Amino acid sequence: MYRTPNILIIDDEPLMRISISDALKAEGYNITSIESGSDGLKAIMDNFYDVVITDIRLPEVDGLQILKKCRQASPKTKILMITAYGSVETAVEAMRQGAYDYITKPFSMDELIIIVKRLIRLRDLEDENIYLKEKIEDKYNFNGIIGKSDKMKDVFEKVKVVAQSDTTVLITGESGTGKELVANAIHYNSPRKDEAVIKVSCAALPETLLEAELFGHEKGAFTGALKQKKGRFELAHKGTLFLDEIGEISPTVQVKLLRVLQEREFERVGGTETISVDVRIICATQRDLKKEAQKGSFREDLYYRLNVVPVFLPPLRERKEDILLLVEHFLDTYSKQMNKSIKNLSLEVRELLLKYDFPGNVRELENAIERGVTLCRDGEIQPWDLPEDICSCCDAGFKVANRLHYSEPLSSALSVFEKQYVSRVIEEAGGNKTLAARMLGISRKTLWEKCKAYGLVKEKEKEMED
Repeated sequence: MYRTPNILIIDDEPLMRISISDALKAEGYNITSIESGSDGLKAIMDNFYDVVITDIRLPEVDGLQILKKCRQASPKTKILMITAYGSVETAVEAMRQGAYDYITKPFSMDELIIIVKRLIRLRDLEDENIYLKEKIEDKYNFNGIIGKSDKMKDVFEKVKVVAQSDTTVLITGESGTGKELVANAIHYNSPRKDEAVIKVSCAALPETLLEAELFGHEKGAFTGALKQKKGRFELAHKGTLFLDEIGEISPTVQVKLLRVLQEREFERVGGTETISVDVRIICATQRDLKKEAQKGSFREDLYYRLNVVPVFLPPLRERKEDILLLVEHFLDTYSKQMNKSIKNLSLEVRELLLKYDFPGNVRELENAIERGVTLCRDGEIQPWDLPEDICSCCDAGFKVANRLHYSEPLSSALSVFEKQYVSRVIEEAGGNKTLAARMLGISRKTLWEKCKAYGLVKEKEKEMED
């Protein structure tokens, strides 16, 4: 649930203090305004603040002392330092000690608001990260199926209910959505959980071999059948048989499977003995079997026998609220597996993952995080640690190295990066060139020249400036 951020302002200049307070109140934040460093410290000890904005130069207790005490008392609080032009070195030192950023006087309130919004967004991501870690092994993880979205909660509820029966289940969904995990969850939460769960990939075997694999064969039934072999149905007796990619089976196997579902009996290939089995059937497919039945490529009567209880797994692009939850799970798994301490994703990586559609679904996300953990060097996964397909959904400067040939000169790479960086800052500044120039630390004239050189100037702007 959303909580209005609390912000503490510590500044001994009344006009500055009032101006900042009014600007941030207008944005809807809860503001506490204090003029002395000692009173500011007391407020930090007594209350929690999401952001503390403090001048570096204060009487009695200065900004660096406030920074140190705040870091000890409230590590989650983000600290923004206000400094005069001649105190930039002190501000840089403050950042080394844990301040998030600094802003140099004189500054516009628009510039301050942009920084504060960035701080609040970072705080929200960190809070969500903690929340996900607390919940990952709780209600959002059902036998390895992870999700907090409404669609996944519906899947969890259906799995819990259907697991208690012997009803045939048809699991559908795109490749990589976790159909086998759902089959496992149904079996291990059912009365058959102490018996075997036997799995067959119907797409991996040709018709003749699949038939023998499912129903077994007698000695001499075909070339190479040197002895009798029990099929998967017999091996799954009293347990569960999971038939993956059921839509790939041939018409001949479809007929025999329909009989087993109706009569719970069959004969081995090359045999005459009728064998009865007690098996719970779970099937999975990424095909639309109803459409296949309408076209005549899948038996309609078999479809209805399989589709007693359908369970649909939504693609990851339709449940993006589950992405960071899954990321935390994979991050923990592969960090432990590789004996690496990778605990965080950069803000850019989070944005990339949330923008990307993941055609390969959860499997593709898992592979991306495994790669990220493998390549990560500094404890935080960066965009360049991810596959290029994911990075391609964003035009940030980190794509420069992927697009340029390594034989090109450094100046070319720097130019591409500078163009994209300048463009992003202008966008962040809401198109305000004066504010963007201040954020970049250059004059407006210099920014204008760069915009013209990189083709970032609209025709109307060009006419006005010229």
